[in-house]
Amino acid sequence: MKTLYLVRHAKSSWEYDVSDHQRPLKKRGFKDAKLVSKYLNNKLQLPDQVISSDANRALTTAKIYAENLGINEDEIQLNHDLYDFSGHGLTEVIKNCEDSVDTLMVFGHNHAMTYFVNTYGNKLIDNVPTSGFTQLELDIDSWKDLKKGITKQTVFPRDLKN
Repeated sequence: MKTLYLVRHAKSSWEYDVSDHQRPLKKRGFKDAKLVSKYLNNKLQLPDQVISSDANRALTTAKIYAENLGINEDEIQLNHDLYDFSGHGLTEVIKNCEDSVDTLMVFGHNHAMTYFVNTYGNKLIDNVPTSGFTQLELDIDSWKDLKKGITKQTVFPRDLKN
């Protein structure tokens, strides 16, 4: 059995003249990532491995989650293949994880996140929002054998706001 935590990066800002890869988070992005990650604190088994897209907005989101979940920031591994919007790069990164990793946390981008959770989860999600968290339970022993599993939970910022 494998557990997969997927997090779409928090809301990014378009107000700076930087490349898409370097775009920072908006204030709302920081707030929403903190809100969701603090909610999840002590509710999750800590991941054996954390991988993030190397885009600024994804890495910043991963660092916020790490701080609030008690994960050492130095354990976040960067993978440029997660700078993916189709879902194919995301799928390949997950399939190539070591089998010793039972619980994996991945930070990435949309449309890849929505595509992935709808392909490998059992609950249709129209759109994984920014800062959105999804947990999938996969009845596999090897990540290479990735197949449809169960969407165990979703936590989106709107679910936590009054």
